[in-house]
Amino acid sequence: MIRYYNIFLCAVLIGCNIPLEKQTKEELPNILFLFADDFTYDAINALGNDIIQTPNLDRLVQNGTHFSQAFNMGGWNGAVCMASRAMIITGKSIWRAKTLTDQWKNKNNLEAKDFSWGKLLEQKGYQTYMSGKWHISIDPKNIFQTVRNVRPGMPRDFFNKPGKKGYDRPKTGEIDIWSPTDSLNGGFWEGGKHWSEVIKDDALDFIRQSNEKKAPFFMYMAFNAPHDPRQSPQSFLDLYPLENIPLPKNWLTEYPFKDDIGNPKTLRDEALAPFPRTPFAIKTHIKEYYAIISHLDEQIGKIIQALEDSGKADNTYIFFTGDHGLSVGKHGLLGKQSMFDHSVRVPLTLAGPGIPKNNTVHHEVYLQDIMATTLEMVNIEAPASLEFKSFLSLAKGLENQPLYPEGIYGAYINHQRMIRKNQFKLIVYPKTKKTLLFDLEQDPLEMNDLSEEDEYQETAKELFEDLLILQKKMKDTLDLKKIYSIDSV
Repeated sequence: MIRYYNIFLCAVLIGCNIPLEKQTKEELPNILFLFADDFTYDAINALGNDIIQTPNLDRLVQNGTHFSQAFNMGGWNGAVCMASRAMIITGKSIWRAKTLTDQWKNKNNLEAKDFSWGKLLEQKGYQTYMSGKWHISIDPKNIFQTVRNVRPGMPRDFFNKPGKKGYDRPKTGEIDIWSPTDSLNGGFWEGGKHWSEVIKDDALDFIRQSNEKKAPFFMYMAFNAPHDPRQSPQSFLDLYPLENIPLPKNWLTEYPFKDDIGNPKTLRDEALAPFPRTPFAIKTHIKEYYAIISHLDEQIGKIIQALEDSGKADNTYIFFTGDHGLSVGKHGLLGKQSMFDHSVRVPLTLAGPGIPKNNTVHHEVYLQDIMATTLEMVNIEAPASLEFKSFLSLAKGLENQPLYPEGIYGAYINHQRMIRKNQFKLIVYPKTKKTLLFDLEQDPLEMNDLSEEDEYQETAKELFEDLLILQKKMKDTLDLKKIYSIDSV
């Protein structure tokens, strides 16, 4: 009896950890994954953006650990979200994820769903829930037990194509024919309730359902916001008078290499605003971007409050991130189809039991590492197919070593390649045989290209060689050696 009493004292008073393999289903932690679309890394007030209002995400950041250098690998077409979401569900890197999802699209190799994120947690005894954006070529009902309100890649307004209403706007001196609050435009208003509110309502219902069961839950809540068409109620637009919105420091009227990198005027994302970009147009798009984020923030606050009211918050890990970033005027671009940080870098916050509060980790990670992290949290052995890594020890402050010392890899179709290593980033534009080199410590907004500077030639050469190594590791078949000679970089 004394022996067992001592074990109890150790667990309660000292806080020793009960091995996860001995935990019951009731003791296993819950997992709430909040996934936004087109959410760039600096669009949260607590992360240094003094203009945007995000009180609930601010509290999440303050109550957890934030990863300041979190990245998406890129995309194999203009819908970069497809690659990002396929990677996080399958745990495979970009080109292997493409192969697998192509097989799913052709109804082949469906058994691979058993190694998906949802199925792995279900096999551990988790209730699994999903609502919102999917955009992956397999029915989410093959991945999650409960599925609600599956949404397409983007909300479609009534004139959803370049050259029509909602595009090439706003122009200075003209009446703007687009209104973010007009429900007749469809988009996020389709169905009568804003899609962010629909996802919030589903989450509240899932939380109520989970209270009726003993098993832990995994909730995959995928918002389409703040993807365009960026629509929100008028009260949120009123938060952002145009005169209070500054232009990005790295804004341009037009990106000089836009056509060579797969960002022509006809690309849907880029066609949203007029060419050349004007301060009025960019500030208007930022206003609408910030407004829909503030509306999203309100929904997230209601979800977290419901979780707290349920009594399960203390045993729940909450993740928040986006599938990729967005330019919104930076470098003269609007979309996410680039290797600049504003397009590949996202906020990533983790809060929950044992996670330090108001903490920041500066080591580079991929947002898709979230899957591996949750598997470690619940003591699931990572399948051999999993290519991403757990950052749980980094989040808890138990380690301080980089997960990816070989560098962060990025790709967009065959138009762009990137490596980010140490304090430098090398971007390669194969079509024009051009490279860009940035010192991210001295130039975090990537405004000063060093690729032509004599003193940085050796750095560029080393990064290019490291990029070739990463290409091989990622099964990237684009042969950069035929396009560039290392000596000329």
